[in-house]
Amino acid sequence: MIRINLLKPERKEIRETTAAPAPEFKERRRQPIAGVVVLLALVAIVALFFYQRDALTKENNLLRDAQAEKKNLQNVVVKLEELEKQRNLFKRKIRVITQLQSRQENAVIIMDELSKHLPSWVWLTELGFSAQEVRVKGRAVSNNLIADYIFNLEESPNFRNVNLISSTQRRVRNNKYLEFSLTAVFVGPSLTSPVSEEPTEGEKK
Repeated sequence: MIRINLLKPERKEIRETTAAPAPEFKERRRQPIAGVVVLLALVAIVALFFYQRDALTKENNLLRDAQAEKKNLQNVVVKLEELEKQRNLFKRKIRVITQLQSRQENAVIIMDELSKHLPSWVWLTELGFSAQEVRVKGRAVSNNLIADYIFNLEESPNFRNVNLISSTQRRVRNNKYLEFSLTAVFVGPSLTSPVSEEPTEGEKK
């Protein structure tokens, strides 16, 4: 007697039909992994972006602080230069004032010497001096009196190199007189250099 098992083919079909979806399942498992990788890459990019932005911000802040400090130092340098210029200006003014004071003292001596050596009938009309040179203008009734005046000044220890520059006869109504001009070198302790506001070598620096 022959037996035929009719259930086996059906089971085979069932196995085949149940085994067929396996590749789709594997594909579904790969998709979440790829999404996680992409997400991690995005997070890394964002984190790198913020890190670079913070670093750039710090560098900009440091650069801004350095520029501000440099500007402050430049302002300090400018103020120091201005103070140095003012100091040199004050030095020159003090030097000029000192020289003028010494010249005032010498002016008193010059006036006294010129006056006490005047002969009678000789008058002074103008007086000037620069450095050591003294310029005198006056009037006299004769050339002999002018010569006496020059001789008297040469005898004074405060004058040397007395020179007659000019002697011209003038007439006012019926009166005649001589108008003369002379120069001399004053010998004094203080009147040895002209007054000058030019800065010295130390003040130029």
